[in-house]
Amino acid sequence: MAEESFKEYGKEEAISLLYEGSGFDRVGNPSFEPAPGSDVVWSSRLFVEGIDFDLTYFPLKHLGYKCASAVAGEIYAMMAHPKSLSIRLGVSAKLDFSHIRDLWSGVVSAAKEHGFKAVDLDLVPSPNGLTVSVSAGGERLKLTRGRTVKARSKDLVCVSGSLGAAYLGQQILEREKRKFEKVTDDSEQPDLEKYKMLIGSYLKPEIPAGAVVRLEETGIYPSNGYLVSHGLSDALKRLVRDSGLGVKVYADKIPFEGNSFAFGKEMDIDPISAAMNGGDDFRLLFTIPILSAEKFRREFQTFDIIGHLAQPEVGAVLVTPDGVELPVKAQGWNDDRDLEVVD
Repeated sequence: MAEESFKEYGKEEAISLLYEGSGFDRVGNPSFEPAPGSDVVWSSRLFVEGIDFDLTYFPLKHLGYKCASAVAGEIYAMMAHPKSLSIRLGVSAKLDFSHIRDLWSGVVSAAKEHGFKAVDLDLVPSPNGLTVSVSAGGERLKLTRGRTVKARSKDLVCVSGSLGAAYLGQQILEREKRKFEKVTDDSEQPDLEKYKMLIGSYLKPEIPAGAVVRLEETGIYPSNGYLVSHGLSDALKRLVRDSGLGVKVYADKIPFEGNSFAFGKEMDIDPISAAMNGGDDFRLLFTIPILSAEKFRREFQTFDIIGHLAQPEVGAVLVTPDGVELPVKAQGWNDDRDLEVVD
């Protein structure tokens, strides 16, 4: 079967073909009207080939799914419901229509999973590889808006799954890529079966789509929420900045994938460091009022409680199993100033 080509279709027909069978209508502006009294929230991300992903080992379908899930996760972190999704693809000459069809199928899969009602797509040429710009709008319900409480010391810090696995998964793929570049027989493929959980955490992170609905149903309203996508340290720094409080996270409470420590030893990577300073975990982090602690433990058993808020002078600290409190540092941050731009 001949490979489908942009030359055969042209841009406009190609976009129309992508929408066929997707379950979404082609719209120019996927805006929506929130219910009276509700808020509209927005999230946007940019993914650049060679920086955020490597097409040597990153399947395009997984990439589309991951990009769409990233902004959905940001919407959930704001205790809102995803409504509209907009994708802009900068496409280089090395990619043709069949490649973009694969990527689009991942976007559509994530959009349906997370309940987006409208999806907009545009294609533009790119001289330097693939670029994915994605933005999303969500609705925070009037009831949720009215029930949100101010963060207080002793509020619980909770995450929706294991941390550090995505970074370790990426390191596995980078290692195998380096090996593959040195061999002359490209029929010899690496055996990655024992690493599939770590690799899956990087290539196709899963965000609990029903978390916000469940929180609303149980009457638990977080005081703060974040998507952990640049390491736990970064999320904790943002929490301290936004809440005006300190935070303590306990190293022995951080959840890890089962073979994180075995692989960490193999590659001389500390899984705790991977959790704190790695990236792409795409886990939800909420601070839960202490008065809702028992209900949260009972109703949200897939979440892990890893620490609590503290007095402002504590700052952000990681508590070791021996009780030593280590100041949290994160890339892009400076302890003497606020956010620092890093080249």
